[in-house]
Amino acid sequence: MKTLLVFFVWCILFVLCWPLALLVLVLAPVVWLIALPFMLLGAVVAATFALVGAIMLLPARLLGWRPVTN
Repeated sequence: MKTLLVFFVWCILFVLCWPLALLVLVLAPVVWLIALPFMLLGAVVAATFALVGAIMLLPARLLGWRPVTN
């Protein structure tokens, strides 16, 4: 659904200002490549926090405590 919305917004931009739309089309992969290390860093930080949380809760889990799930 998000891809379809992006496509329609790009089509509207293409009708209103085609040079800018073509520039966006060319620069989008470059922006993605620049953002890729930051996305990977975010995944590593989230995994690190999950590991630290699991280590902190390990004694309680060994004693039989289970987290409440909805």
